[in-house]
Amino acid sequence: MPQATLALDGDALEEYRRGHPLASIMPVIHKLLVQPSYESGLLVAVGDELGRLLWVDGDAALRRRAESMMFVPGADWSEATVGTSAPGTALALGRGIQIAGAEHFNRTIHAWSCTAVPFHDPDTGAVLGVLDITGTEMAVAPHTLSLVEATVAAAQAQLRVERLQLAAAKRDRLARRRMLAPVAKRKTAHGSGNPVTSLYRNSLQLLGRDHALLSIEGRTVTLSPRHSEMLALLSIHPDGLTAEELCSLLFGEVSAVTLRAEMVRLRKILQQFNPAVVPESRPYRLTMDVLPDAGQVLSCLQRGAHRVALEIYRGPVLPHSEAPGVVELRDRVSTLLREALLTDGSAEALLQYAELPEASDDLGVRRAALKLLAPRSPKRAAVVADMERLESELGTRQRN
Repeated sequence: MPQATLALDGDALEEYRRGHPLASIMPVIHKLLVQPSYESGLLVAVGDELGRLLWVDGDAALRRRAESMMFVPGADWSEATVGTSAPGTALALGRGIQIAGAEHFNRTIHAWSCTAVPFHDPDTGAVLGVLDITGTEMAVAPHTLSLVEATVAAAQAQLRVERLQLAAAKRDRLARRRMLAPVAKRKTAHGSGNPVTSLYRNSLQLLGRDHALLSIEGRTVTLSPRHSEMLALLSIHPDGLTAEELCSLLFGEVSAVTLRAEMVRLRKILQQFNPAVVPESRPYRLTMDVLPDAGQVLSCLQRGAHRVALEIYRGPVLPHSEAPGVVELRDRVSTLLREALLTDGSAEALLQYAELPEASDDLGVRRAALKLLAPRSPKRAAVVADMERLESELGTRQRN
């Protein structure tokens, strides 16, 4: 079972925190979240863009309990290290998320729940880090995500204000220098700039798109539909595929000559992008672990984290692909997600799923949601109207 590890400690942690872009906005976070958490049974954590916790504060008794699972400053809580958890998964998805109890990948932390939202650079949009609230079920209360999002927005706004103030002060200093020494030789200092945000997971985005996005070590490339299919199949078969197996999954009855020609073109593109991800032959195999988002959905479903799976799901796998292996993967992901939601999903999760294009005419999902909605829920009227529309359309089609 994956466990958090201590990535930074002692002087190294202190020095890194002092120089981190989020250090200047910690007073905002302390005022809005940390101070109220002392008496609310919650912990507030701030991590960097790699998922390493830099600050952990809040309820004293809870902090002592959290030490047993290495939820401490300097610990690595990235998804690559601990699996599904709010800090790491929020960074992986690039948006806020709530992880409740057993939805965590690690069984030893099923007693905890958490809500996390990434920080983004107000100028470039790059991910700077993550803000997390951890505790019992209160940490995933309906209002908690909005509270964390509001705090992140306030912190990002403060960071923007500070930068504008620094820029204005710098302009004033330069203007004064020009006035005092109009003929002096002016030197321009070139800073190193903000560090490029690293992706801590090598990934392949297949859901809801025909052109897959391959991300390796912070760089991303868009693939053609055919190369998307090839990498999708190789990513879900880490032990490799023979030429005959890959040909069958990709083309059906096409000869291996066609496959070799496509593989040459794919290798040329990947060689220019990142040589480490170029597939081997005999069998065809990726030597680098590349996580497909479809595989992440399946992993979440296998351990019962269907709500997290739904957050990750962005539509069918390579929706217009007719490659037999891709069609099988697409059907498996879509079917298992729907079945999991119908079996264990809440009304909110079912209604969220119903908004997907593939569920636009799914009466079964809407019936299941209606059964779970409270009798006085304001959402019932919209669901009933939607069901009546679908039933009417279905009846019209049957008559025709």
